[in-house]
Amino acid sequence: MPLATNYPAMLVTKDGVRLDAVHTPGPGSEIGIVLAHGFTGSWRCKDTRRIAHVLSRTGGVVAFDFRGHGRSTGLSTVGDLEVLDVEAAVRHLRVIGYRKIAVVGFSMGAAVSVRHAGLHGGVDAVVSVSAPARWYYRGTRPMRTVHWAIERPVGRWAASVGKRTRIARGPWDPVPVPPHEAAALISPTPLLVVHGDSDTFFPLEHAHQLFEGAREPKELWIEPGYGHAESAARPDLIHRIGNWISSNLS
Repeated sequence: MPLATNYPAMLVTKDGVRLDAVHTPGPGSEIGIVLAHGFTGSWRCKDTRRIAHVLSRTGGVVAFDFRGHGRSTGLSTVGDLEVLDVEAAVRHLRVIGYRKIAVVGFSMGAAVSVRHAGLHGGVDAVVSVSAPARWYYRGTRPMRTVHWAIERPVGRWAASVGKRTRIARGPWDPVPVPPHEAAALISPTPLLVVHGDSDTFFPLEHAHQLFEGAREPKELWIEPGYGHAESAARPDLIHRIGNWISSNLS
């Protein structure tokens, strides 16, 4: 199947941050999908573009760079104000004519997608892939590295130079509602929680905490052999996610 045509877009959040984005049209104007990447990611990354291409068989896809990432302005707040970024993408899909909106997030983007749906609403389905259920988790080596990058000046410099990710200084004040608490507010919007049993960042307890915090309708997929987020997501999993979106929005 040839690659779909992409249309550049610039989104503006309610607090004035400009987000670099792209729109990949789907088979019609019924379903629009927001694709939210993980921390230090970008819509321009090969894995994210591949996922967008597969999801575009289900609906039109808007993928974007979170604040502080890539060519977007602002600073990353690592899951807090990023709900405004998802809201800008949802609003853009509505404006260009999509009638039903699903949000698919990976890792940090999954946490943000759950928080957005619970705290802001306005979407018709939510898919969380490889999400943390709670903040400040340091139980794995990759997450200790992430905290080093966020909390130390040299870590923020390394993220800026090596990953084009500019991170805000200082702790959250106040601490934002964690994903597992926001999940309780999503119903009656359907929620799909996807997690791999080989995730090196967040063990399965995060998926179970997120799922248990949510109310019906909800579904949990534990994927054998699946690692973490976009880089581990095979096309067959993305196809199944697309089918889940179609069945819940038809």
